[in-house]
Amino acid sequence: MTTTEPILQLDQVSRVHGQGAAEVHALRAVDLTVHAGEFVAVMGPSGSGKSTLLTLAGGLDRPTGGRVLVQGSSLGELSRKRLAQVRRRAVGYVFQDYNLIPALTAAENIMLPRELDGVPARTARREALAALAEIGIEELADRFPDDMSGGQQQRVAIARALIGGRNLVLADEPTGALDSGTGEAVLAVLRARCDAGAGAVMVTHEARHAAWADRVVFLRDGRLVDETGRLSADELLVAATGNAQGGEE
Repeated sequence: MTTTEPILQLDQVSRVHGQGAAEVHALRAVDLTVHAGEFVAVMGPSGSGKSTLLTLAGGLDRPTGGRVLVQGSSLGELSRKRLAQVRRRAVGYVFQDYNLIPALTAAENIMLPRELDGVPARTARREALAALAEIGIEELADRFPDDMSGGQQQRVAIARALIGGRNLVLADEPTGALDSGTGEAVLAVLRARCDAGAGAVMVTHEARHAAWADRVVFLRDGRLVDETGRLSADELLVAATGNAQGGEE
């Protein structure tokens, strides 16, 4: 049994949007713990709460109930300044829609969180070029987002999440805009980061991508309804289908 302090811990986390008749329970009392070296995949049907789980884990939103802890710090108890520091230093986030700044080059987009944290521009650029090389797109360093394909923008977004030795990587469908070969290469990079001691949580609807993970959790209607260890893609496809079609617990 793992005895190290969790990198990420969700303790009875709930998120409710709206009030009264418009109230929507995006997450319902979810418990999830991720340790150093763990790669966790999150699967579930559309609207099950997968992206909500990631935004809460990354401190981009606050839970209605429960606590989110990153490296032992409860995000809900941090000041806005301290929360921003945790996001820059400890958490790498891969957004489904990339979230690149159009006026900045690929390298400048990747450098930005490091520069905001006081790292000199020359050092930040060196780190950005190393992150681009790790993903295999160093030739895009001085290209602007509008001059890239969707797949290239996605890979720049992944490089941005890896810069600075962050210990927690959160990825929302990180291979969605990539061809199968490039997607597998990106997953290999995430796997290697976990093998080197980081923790990662990846939302995916692809069983073959979830098969890279050490553990797969399934959400339905905002609840964590099942969890598996490492399975093959075929086994995960069966499990995912059953959890998508199952009734309320």
